Amino acid sequence: MTSIPRRRESSADYAALARQIKEWGNDLGFQQVGIADRELGETETRLLDWLGKGYHGEMDYMERHGTKRSRPGALVPGTLRVIAARMNYSPPGARDSHEVMREGSRAFISRYALGRDYHKLMRARMQKLADRIGQEVGDFRYRVFTDSAPVMEVELAGKAGLGWRGKHTLLLNRKAGSYFFLGEIYTDLPLPVDKPQDDHCGTCQKCIDVCPTQAIVAPYQLDARRCISYLTIEHKGSIPEELRPLIGNRVYGCDDCQLVCPWNKFASPSSEPDFAVRNGLDDVTLVELFGWSEAEFHERLAGSAIHRIGYERWLRNLSIGLGNAPSLTVVIHALKARASQSSGLVREHVAWALARHGVKIKE
Repeated sequence: MTSIPRRRESSADYAALARQIKEWGNDLGFQQVGIADRELGETETRLLDWLGKGYHGEMDYMERHGTKRSRPGALVPGTLRVIAARMNYSPPGARDSHEVMREGSRAFISRYALGRDYHKLMRARMQKLADRIGQEVGDFRYRVFTDSAPVMEVELAGKAGLGWRGKHTLLLNRKAGSYFFLGEIYTDLPLPVDKPQDDHCGTCQKCIDVCPTQAIVAPYQLDARRCISYLTIEHKGSIPEELRPLIGNRVYGCDDCQLVCPWNKFASPSSEPDFAVRNGLDDVTLVELFGWSEAEFHERLAGSAIHRIGYERWLRNLSIGLGNAPSLTVVIHALKARASQSSGLVREHVAWALARHGVKIKE
C-alpha cells in the first residue's frame, strides 16, 4: 500500500496508538500483541550458519530469498516496526496426547492440526488489525504475514516481548507455554517498541532429551532433517529407514518437545471454533485413516493443514505408523490392501511396514 503524508504525530501520540493496537488485537482474539524494531543482525549470522550446515534439509525456500528473511526492510521497503501477535491453538477436549502415543494402533497428529488450517484465520485477523490501524491513522505502509513469507517469526515475536526462544527453537511464554500461532504486520509507523522477555529455560533440557530422533542437536539448534515434523510434513520423498522406527505412530507432526516443557502447564485451550477437533482426529486408529480413499481424504481434510501434504505423503506417513503398530491382523490386512498402490513411494513404505511384521511381499 502506498503511503500518503500523515500528520506529524508526537512520540506520545505513537505511544497511545501502540496501546490502542494492543487493545484492538485483544478484541480480535489475540492473546498478546507486541511491537519490535527491524534489527536482526545477530540472528542473521545464526541463520546463515544454520543454512550452511544444511540443517534446513529440502526446505529450499529457507535460503531462496537470501538475507530478506533477516532484514525486514529489504523484504518490505520502508519497514520500521513489526507488530507481532500470538493466538492460542490448543483444542479444548482433545484426547491426551501421551495416551494416544502410548496406543500404537492409533494415529497421533500434532495438536495444532486437529482443526482448520490456521493460515487463513490468522491472516484475516491480522488484516483486520491493519484495517483498524488504517482507520485511525489513514493510509500507511504495511504488509501482513502468517507463516507465509521469509519472516523470522520467532525472533521478531521475541523482540516484541511475546516470549523467548526455547531450547527446542519454539517461542515460549511464561503465561502461555508454546501452544500458539504467530502473525506479523510489517509497518512504517515509528511505534515505541516493547522490551524482550528474558530466557527462562535455565538448565532444563527436557525437550532435548525427549526428542525421538535427537533432532535438537544442541540448545537452540534444530537439524530439521531429523525432525519428525519436517519428515512428515515438509519432506517429499522417502523417509530414511533408520528414522522410521523412531517416528512411532506420529503421522503428522510431533509435539514431544512441547509436551515435556514445564512452561506448557500454563497453556490455555483455544476459544476459536476453527481450532476445535474435526473428524475425530485426536483419537482415531491408523487403520481407519489408512482406509480413506483419495476422495475421502480431500473431502474430510479440505481446509485442514494436513491437506497441504497431499494424499500420497499421507499414506506414506500412515504406512510408517502401521509398521510401528502392534502386529494385529487388522493392521497386516490394511497394509496388504495397499501393497499394489500405484504410488511407488507408498509401495516402498508399505513393503517396509509389512517386513516389520514379518510379512514379505511377493514380487
